[in-house]
Amino acid sequence: MLSSKVESALNEQIVHEAHASSSYLSMASWAEKEGYKGSAKFLYAQHEEEQEHMKKLFRYVNAAGGHARVPALKEPPYNYKSLKDVFETALEQELNVTKSINELVELCLKFKDYSSFNFLQWYVSEQHEEENLFTGILNIFKIAGTEAKGLLLVDQEIERIRAGEEKEG
Repeated sequence: MLSSKVESALNEQIVHEAHASSSYLSMASWAEKEGYKGSAKFLYAQHEEEQEHMKKLFRYVNAAGGHARVPALKEPPYNYKSLKDVFETALEQELNVTKSINELVELCLKFKDYSSFNFLQWYVSEQHEEENLFTGILNIFKIAGTEAKGLLLVDQEIERIRAGEEKEG
């Protein structure tokens, strides 16, 4: 049975995952509107992935005797200065999610909730992958640049990254 503190923290994590999902959907819309088809495809997939992360938490909370709650969300940003700004924002968001996961893991240890601690190890690993993914994308900007031809290459490479992940998964 979940303690009320762990249940509350897990529900707060559901909020973070839902916000990340809506943020990626907004980013995808911006990228699509600006003509970055590869990045839009990548970001739409990120949106769906974050929804799955949220649902996984939802199901865990309910299975562990708690009550998962559907969060109310504020509207995410919908305008960005550039494609690079989108991915810098995405990395910052992932770093914040990592921080909240780590705090949640710490709380589980404090309350000796080893079942939830074990469940959260998947999220710890996933966040490591997400941070590496977005850091790698930002490195592509460093190599290709942010001028027109460079952005075309960046957009194409981001689409290839998503295609590679789908083959692995």
